[in-house]
Amino acid sequence: MTQPIKILIVDDDPDLLFATSRLVKKAGYTVMEASTGEAAIKTAREEKPDIILLDVVLPDIMGTALCRQIKADPLLDGTFVILTSGMRTASDQQADGLDAGADGYIARPISNRELIARIDAMVRILTAERERDQVIEELRQALAKIRKLSSLLPICMHCKKIRDDKGYWSDLEAYIRENTDTEFSHGICRECAQKHYPELNLFDP
Repeated sequence: MTQPIKILIVDDDPDLLFATSRLVKKAGYTVMEASTGEAAIKTAREEKPDIILLDVVLPDIMGTALCRQIKADPLLDGTFVILTSGMRTASDQQADGLDAGADGYIARPISNRELIARIDAMVRILTAERERDQVIEELRQALAKIRKLSSLLPICMHCKKIRDDKGYWSDLEAYIRENTDTEFSHGICRECAQKHYPELNLFDP
């Protein structure tokens, strides 16, 4: 990915929010902050973060409920959510968070090194998924072009223009250039050279 990874950190503890943000920034990520669920969803929709590091217990909403909202929001499609908590750390509570759609769960306390390592691992997964999706889209577009070019093409018997699927006529070169990766290099065949430039003897040894 060419763009910096953006991470939204959501926590109502100001000291923990500051320390986590500082640590994640130091690791090279672009960081945004929110201390409530309302602020988190607003910031997420405006900034489109790649990952949301979301505290489970917030003053206005549970992080699991907010996670469900994020995962159901078309504007946030593809956003990874990692739930964090220092209070809800039991195995069943973590399972509840993952069942809510979270992509990961971090129980605090956690060392700085492990926190960044877990974020790095999630970034690798996110990057791989987006690269996969890009390849799939490129293949889909290539297949659409192949299907389009393999169909019957109306061509003018006089000027050799092509009629596209919208009913417009365009030059053959322009049509091929638009629908394939072909670039043209102009030359002249023997017959045309003899017809138009007989005095030049272009093909004589």
